[in-house]
Amino acid sequence: MGEKVVAVGFDLSDRQKYRRKLQRCLEALERLHTEKRFDRPRNLMGLEIELNLAGPDGLPRMMNGAVLERIASRDFQTELGMFNLEVNIAPHRLAGHVFSQLTEELRTGLGYAHRKAEELGAGILMIGILPTLTWQDVELANISDVDRYLLLNQQVVAARGENFALEIEGVERLSRTAASITPESACTSVQLHLQVTPARFADVWNAAQAVSAVQIAMGANAPFLFGHELWRESRPPLFQQATDTRPPELQAQGVRPRTWFGERWVESAYELFEENLRFFPALLPLCDDEDPLHVLDEGGIPSLQELVLHNGTVYRWNRPVYGVMDGVPHLRVENRVLPAGPTVDDVIANAAFYYGLVRALAEDSRPVWKRLSFAEAEANFDAACRYGIDAELRWPRPGRGGGVTAVPAVKLVRDELLPLAAAGLDAWGIEPADRDHALGIIEERCRRRMNGASWQVETFHRALEAGLDRDAALAATTRRYRELALRGDPVHTWPLRFPGPYPQRGR
Repeated sequence: MGEKVVAVGFDLSDRQKYRRKLQRCLEALERLHTEKRFDRPRNLMGLEIELNLAGPDGLPRMMNGAVLERIASRDFQTELGMFNLEVNIAPHRLAGHVFSQLTEELRTGLGYAHRKAEELGAGILMIGILPTLTWQDVELANISDVDRYLLLNQQVVAARGENFALEIEGVERLSRTAASITPESACTSVQLHLQVTPARFADVWNAAQAVSAVQIAMGANAPFLFGHELWRESRPPLFQQATDTRPPELQAQGVRPRTWFGERWVESAYELFEENLRFFPALLPLCDDEDPLHVLDEGGIPSLQELVLHNGTVYRWNRPVYGVMDGVPHLRVENRVLPAGPTVDDVIANAAFYYGLVRALAEDSRPVWKRLSFAEAEANFDAACRYGIDAELRWPRPGRGGGVTAVPAVKLVRDELLPLAAAGLDAWGIEPADRDHALGIIEERCRRRMNGASWQVETFHRALEAGLDRDAALAATTRRYRELALRGDPVHTWPLRFPGPYPQRGR
């Protein structure tokens, strides 16, 4: 969830000072672009995965601090909930056997972390929302003991001025109120980073927005929340509502939520950073001593810490990122759409599909965002979250005829988007074997209409039919998911039955 901060109090002048500093950061960002100071094209990608800690019984374990001590690696960090971790993979060049390399690195790193967690009676589980998570598990007492999270919670609660209303109508209905942002910790996701030049940023971001619905349809993995079957990907509505600083009156006025899809296609990264300043008050108005314009005048590169921190508290599904590496500034598109899991192979397949598709669409002479309205892209995102792999999406018709038509997601992917993704991966210089393996997993999900969410739902209902009560069925589903995920085979190959008899009721 961004940079580390130290918990402090704020007085009335802090936000005004921070606002002025943000404006100077924004001016510095524009100058960096005008003066052509950004990094050259390097085709770099990065990967972060949020993880759950769960025991052999499938239940969450509130021990991320102790597990991190055992892992003893800077690649692993805390996340919002005490049952969460995050693993960060170093940037890689998008070329050659990169997906094979990433697969090996993740299997090695996650396998090691899992063994260390097992020493404490826990384990690493990649899943969008842990099905066995209860309302009591996301009380404020289970927020990670890290200053940033505690301060962020304090500021979001103060901005809202009342409890958070969680209302999700899906297969079943969830209605709860929360006194903190801790329910957001139920969401564990994959963040895909792509370094781009300023000139290419808008095309890549627009392409990423356009394919977000397809990513969800193929990769949905969060159908259960606090014992309820909701949307096939329940993270987005939960995330939005659990971090919503707007009381009902501001929602009625059309004030934008801090977690949002956006409202238009863009022509530059600057537009998104400027929107963040214009639409969203600071939650963490912490200023450092750097004067970004003075640093530029002296020939240096500013860190723009205030801009980075503020940007980290606006939760776009595709987020602009400013960073400095080896003294050189760069821009990234951070894709935050996908849930974690189910396996390393599934994560890498999702990543390859995304990077290939974004490359092909960003370079298309007839950009999809010129033929698909932003409102249609947003409606697609909503439909994919609700229905997963069974969603129907609106997409421009192929050829020169124009127009937009509704098409099942699996047909759209198999007939049109997989060939585009393959061409995009070729353009990156990905080895054919890596390309075919990754995209083959996506194709098989389409053929079998099976992803993490559909496997969970089908397995859960079979457990109910076998006589288990709801809690026991969710626990049995989670244990079976854990067992199969540890084997490592992609989710479309997972059997839809338990080996031998079902667990006894209540066990």
